[in-house]
Amino acid sequence: MTYCAGILVKQGLVMIADTRTNAGLDNISTYRKLHVIAVPGDRVLTIATAGNLSVSQSVMSLLHEGLENPQTGELETIRQVPTMFRAAQLIGRAIRHVRSTDEEALEEAKLSFEVSMLFGGQIKDGPMRLYMIYAAGNFIECGQEAPFLQIGEHKYGKPILDRAVKFTTDIYDALKIGLISMDSTMRSNLGVGLPIDIAVICRDAIEAELVHRIEAGEPYFHDLRERWSAALRAAHMAIPRPPYGLSASSPDPGL
Repeated sequence: MTYCAGILVKQGLVMIADTRTNAGLDNISTYRKLHVIAVPGDRVLTIATAGNLSVSQSVMSLLHEGLENPQTGELETIRQVPTMFRAAQLIGRAIRHVRSTDEEALEEAKLSFEVSMLFGGQIKDGPMRLYMIYAAGNFIECGQEAPFLQIGEHKYGKPILDRAVKFTTDIYDALKIGLISMDSTMRSNLGVGLPIDIAVICRDAIEAELVHRIEAGEPYFHDLRERWSAALRAAHMAIPRPPYGLSASSPDPGL
């Protein structure tokens, strides 16, 4: 299982991904799911992947090696396309190409063709953008009204992002909230786990400000987890009990 989140705020982009991959209870491994592609002064791109690991690795290889442009017949790579939109289209084409070559064999092995990707970043002279790309190769773009996208095991972390993230949120507050979202997912699903890869890209910088891996036992993340748990306990104790039922008149230990 996987959890990845991309948060696009006024100041820039935050990308977060776990690294746990499992193919059964006794086959758990760590693989990088957050990839940063940088061409100094020209572009900084991030891709987070979820789904079948072999499919996502094949797609990533195609993006680096190149796909034929159907209009020009020339090879296009993720480092050459002129806009973020064209790059998202290229990723979609790469997914469809892998589907056309691998899906039949996967079905014979009783495996499903599963892949989804978050793609965000900025190319020089263009806007910063964030997309979610589906297994069919189609995609949607993140907007200011809901300035985040998720893939993988997203349901546990989504309520936190829904309540706390706005387009005007400070970029490092967005990172903090994203890590709380990751912690909530890890606590509810053992298929999501450390290490966690993070990237922070400031708008118009055309370079990554932060690329970091959070390992088990890292003090800040441990402290964040403990503080969030304590804050939740304090919050629910501070809220009065519901005034329903026969026991409603008994003393409320939270008061």
